[in-house]
Amino acid sequence: MDVAVIGGGAAGFFSAINVKENFPESRVIIFEKSRKYLSKVRVSGGGRCNVTNGTPNTSALLKGYPRGSQCLKRLFRTFNNKDVMAWFESRSVTLKTEDDGRVFPQSDNSETIIRCLLNEIQQRGIQISMQKEVKQIIREGDQIVLHFKGTDSKPQSFDNVIVTTGGSPKLQGLQWLAEIGHQIIPPVPSLFTFNMPGETITGLMGVVIENALVRIEGSRHETSGPVLITHWGMSGPAILRLSSFAARDLHATKYNFRIRINWVNIKNQDDVASMVQSIFSENPQKQLGNLRPLELPSRFWHYIIDRAGMEQNKKVLNFGRKSINKLVTILTNDQYYVSGKTTFKEEFVTCGGVSLESINQSTMESLVVPGLYFAGEILDIDGITGGYNFQAAWTTAYVAGQLM
Repeated sequence: MDVAVIGGGAAGFFSAINVKENFPESRVIIFEKSRKYLSKVRVSGGGRCNVTNGTPNTSALLKGYPRGSQCLKRLFRTFNNKDVMAWFESRSVTLKTEDDGRVFPQSDNSETIIRCLLNEIQQRGIQISMQKEVKQIIREGDQIVLHFKGTDSKPQSFDNVIVTTGGSPKLQGLQWLAEIGHQIIPPVPSLFTFNMPGETITGLMGVVIENALVRIEGSRHETSGPVLITHWGMSGPAILRLSSFAARDLHATKYNFRIRINWVNIKNQDDVASMVQSIFSENPQKQLGNLRPLELPSRFWHYIIDRAGMEQNKKVLNFGRKSINKLVTILTNDQYYVSGKTTFKEEFVTCGGVSLESINQSTMESLVVPGLYFAGEILDIDGITGGYNFQAAWTTAYVAGQLM
């Protein structure tokens, strides 16, 4: 049996390895259009490679997927995050799980994962053909014929083909799959930070608020967690998660929208008012700027005081109910205008791709082209930051590699 894998990323390598494991006598070739393979593996996690997320159960794991969770719920019964960790560790890759659930190689070096995958490829005799871009797939009888870009490239026939070309930033990049009958969900960016060129909060670059509640104004989208203030706006887990779940709605606004932030993540304003009043009552002679209530960073507290129009050097006892109410409003319902986005580090992620309605969600096989399979970000499956996207790649590649 001849099998082609189109795309030399994580899903491509992993599906090729699994095909060869299941069908040792098969001939497997990976076609990569560029001069580099495993590019995203190399840069993931700041060069450490965030292999997966170590969350202890499937229901918690599924909460990391804005799109595709129902499909993954079925597939995780076959191959989940525990299976991924066991797979790498059985091949002498020691892993570690950090406090936030992200799983990395103990070496903190993505080359450890790359070497492991390359070793499997080489041991199993899987070929890698670089700078080979597929432009068309045609089903001819019981064969799938690949046509390549370039006049010197002859078409090649295969019994099965697995497409693992990753997310495409433009609809045009998926046209070759639409032409053979697949429904395509238009791709839009996911997993990005918020630009706030007109907001003074950018002066707090580097400050982290550990547990804020962020909401897109006029929508139901809200998330909580750490917020990082940057020189261009806001980032951090809460912002990235929000950008992922609200990806399509934010695309529709052309990335001009307003957010509301509860900096203390306590929804009842009366409770916050009582807490602030209690702190004020216990420290009547202190200057307001010398307080550090609710475990807020001091630089941020000074910023909030200024934003409320209160004086830093004024003693606490000199502030009345009206001032406290304004302070509480800013702590629980602060507002900022977002104008634009920035890709999170080098980890470009899209939502969209080949619709799950076009595939058998138990096998990853195309419903319109027998023998054609899909894995990885080419599918309309995407996750938040923290190892979720790699997990989806490993799982769909494992299932596709069964060639069921």
